[in-house]
Amino acid sequence: MSSPEDVLKIIAEREITFVDFRFTDTLGREHHLTTPAHAVDEDRFESGVAFDGSSLPGWKGIEASDMLLIPDPKTARMDPFREEPTLILTCDVVEPSDLKGYDRDPRSLAKRAEAYLRSSGLGDTAYFGPEPEFFVFDGITWNDDMSGSFVKIRSDEAPWSRGLELNGNNLGHRPGIKGGYVPVSPTDSFADLRSEMCLLLEQQGVPVEIHHHEVAAPGQLEIGTRFSTLVERADWNQIMKYTIHNVAHVYGKTATFMPKPVVGDNGSGMHVHQSIWKDGQNLFAGNEYAGLSEFALFYIGGIIKHARALNAITNPTTNSYKRLVPHFEAPVKLAYSARNRSASIRIPYVSNPKARRVEARFPDPMANPYLAFSALMMAGLDGVQNKIHPGDAADKNLYDLPPEEDAKIPTVCVSLEQAIECLDKDREFLTRGGVFSNEMLDAFIELKQAEITRLRMVPHPVEFDMYYSL
Repeated sequence: MSSPEDVLKIIAEREITFVDFRFTDTLGREHHLTTPAHAVDEDRFESGVAFDGSSLPGWKGIEASDMLLIPDPKTARMDPFREEPTLILTCDVVEPSDLKGYDRDPRSLAKRAEAYLRSSGLGDTAYFGPEPEFFVFDGITWNDDMSGSFVKIRSDEAPWSRGLELNGNNLGHRPGIKGGYVPVSPTDSFADLRSEMCLLLEQQGVPVEIHHHEVAAPGQLEIGTRFSTLVERADWNQIMKYTIHNVAHVYGKTATFMPKPVVGDNGSGMHVHQSIWKDGQNLFAGNEYAGLSEFALFYIGGIIKHARALNAITNPTTNSYKRLVPHFEAPVKLAYSARNRSASIRIPYVSNPKARRVEARFPDPMANPYLAFSALMMAGLDGVQNKIHPGDAADKNLYDLPPEEDAKIPTVCVSLEQAIECLDKDREFLTRGGVFSNEMLDAFIELKQAEITRLRMVPHPVEFDMYYSL
């Protein structure tokens, strides 16, 4: 569907009962307002749906809270989880005074990033292909109050469940620690659940390429979907999260995209494949290194130069840095290499020049996709504009270097606090073309600082283990 008329025709033909208007906040969380389908007409696509912007974290103050949602007809899809026939429309958040995209609306920001690419003359299309990993558990409980704190994960597939009765029927087939990569059933107990997720994703217009169990034993999974343009691929990421959360919920389970919910096993990343095109040509294809062009190497140089500032956006939670720990097979080393998965920037092996791309391996699925993809592209373009060469490729295993070599290779940030400090100091590349505003970045940093402060003030159970008897 490409026009309001197309959407209205579908509403009539399918006897749609409700229309759901979706948008994404700064933190990457989706929200929705629902109207009866009979209240949606062509004017609604221009006049929008009013809502209170002051109720969203990091957005308008109460004195200027009126905002509008303008639906994008190209995003229309059926909601597979509602009892009444419900059509979903993804929206941009706009200022009612001038109907321009709100500077803190992630989707409007991503549109500005695409416009900046075209205006720069460097390219006309940015393609992104993220790979968000996630966990599915059978249940989870936690608490943090004055009496103490705890978190308890229930997972029938987890190694710690091998000694449980499980209603008197423990069948024993489960992966070992770090042993969950692509086993067949019954060791992989989530194949049918993933298949249903995939079918519903394709019903909603997200092309699926593969699905499988990931390395971590207690229900770490991945669904591989097709690459697309920056804004559309970010839209698809939001559809993926919504679908994964809800299918798990229907199965009586719970899904999370936290990077490190389980201690002692692998965390979840979101490797982001990307390339820049112009006039139908892949600008990353060439003969410099591993089939890459000089343009692509400069793009890598920009990401490496700004990686620590990017961390605040691509790894935006305190939990993110429990995954990014040196010497634990995490992509912490700011180096690039062909096929070498220990480098934070990998060049996948492909035979077709059209498929030449780079893969940033340090982001995680907590990232707001609109902000993360835009920031990665802006860093890469800065590398191209300033001819920032990334140096020699790293062809050794970076997880196991002698100390003197290890010390020479820069790393990603070690904490969210360090990341937001780096973002505060290194932000000019993001604000070019008005893509990110300083006001938006200030509000983002303030939100993240509040998260850091909250965690800093809460005693951690591990502290009792380390210090209680001293």
